[in-house]
Amino acid sequence: MKVLVINCGSSSLKYQLFEMDNESVLAKGLVERIGIAGSRIKHTKTGMDPVVKETDIPDHNVAFKEVTTMLLDDRYGVIKSLGELAAVGHRVVHAGEKYAGSVLVTKDVIDALTECIPLAPLHNPANLMGINAVTEALPDIPQVGVFDTAFHQTMPSHAYIYGIPYEYYEKYKIRRYGFHGTSHLYVSNRAAEMLGKPIESLKIITCHMGNGSSITAVQGGKSVDTTLGFGTTPGVIMGTRSGDLDPVIIPYLMQQEGFDTKSISDLLNKKSGLLGISGVSSDLRDVEEASEKGNSRAQLAESILYYGVKKYIGAYAAAMGGVDAIVFTAGIGENCPKGRETICSGLEFMGVKLDREKNATRGKDRFINADDSAVKVLVIPTDEELVIARDTKRITLEG
Repeated sequence: MKVLVINCGSSSLKYQLFEMDNESVLAKGLVERIGIAGSRIKHTKTGMDPVVKETDIPDHNVAFKEVTTMLLDDRYGVIKSLGELAAVGHRVVHAGEKYAGSVLVTKDVIDALTECIPLAPLHNPANLMGINAVTEALPDIPQVGVFDTAFHQTMPSHAYIYGIPYEYYEKYKIRRYGFHGTSHLYVSNRAAEMLGKPIESLKIITCHMGNGSSITAVQGGKSVDTTLGFGTTPGVIMGTRSGDLDPVIIPYLMQQEGFDTKSISDLLNKKSGLLGISGVSSDLRDVEEASEKGNSRAQLAESILYYGVKKYIGAYAAAMGGVDAIVFTAGIGENCPKGRETICSGLEFMGVKLDREKNATRGKDRFINADDSAVKVLVIPTDEELVIARDTKRITLEG
């Protein structure tokens, strides 16, 4: 049973093709810098060296076409036709409170995702583009939506209810939902495996840091708090998203600049964060390069990001009454030794000690803490795709 998993982010599209009989990966790849100069697709057929194709990829529709081209390629592909696929699983960001678990994609699901675009304006359109592209190519293939919010349904009410009149939760379900759930689920369980301890006994802080970022407190294997909320804007600053913001700023800017609701949404979701502060790019690699050349705004953007993560680690350690492990994952978390070191510096008071030599690692499972560190610090490449593939197989077979 072959399952294709599509994971569309705000500026990326990750994919993996699984043979689910043994959960082996036949091929995988990453389309990155979508809509940004220097876009490319990196494709790897298992057993072969990666192939990189640099090409203009302005949007997710074009990105998906590049993926299917690679999967069908005479040399680098692994299937002869798209008809070999048994099912497609999609990472889906937001569907309000309608779905607390993975579901078969139906018209009702698509309608729900469309309704929730204002809650996830960078992601739901990308998720829908992936679903629509598959539907056009293979109209009869089962598709499964695996929701970012599902893992966070264990949060207690005092963590997800906002300080506005309760009637708005009752009427509109305005609450903290949390996202990146499949990533936080995977890396927290993988951390428990690496520690050799049952996850039920552990307090873990998972730092999913990419173009979109979220920090989560995982106690006993369950999410008890997370930085993203009703939408995908709060928490730490991200590629183009503002992170936490005094709400008074919003009506003030609307009045001063004459913004309507779409304009202010675009400002907070597409023009802020690393891009807005640095004026350089939404990609941390570009910001780091500018920072090293002395660009003060790029240096400021880096500092704000790392300070924000450090602050939430401290807050979640307090919320859980301690922490056993801190996990860094996703594009920045897995590949930025400088960021990890900066974040952990100053946390010695709570038992965190980093080993600089171990920290000089990218993209592989590894403990990076000093031997005498009371709190373990790990780099774990996330595998949201495997979580999605397993749910896709289960739901497809259940029918």
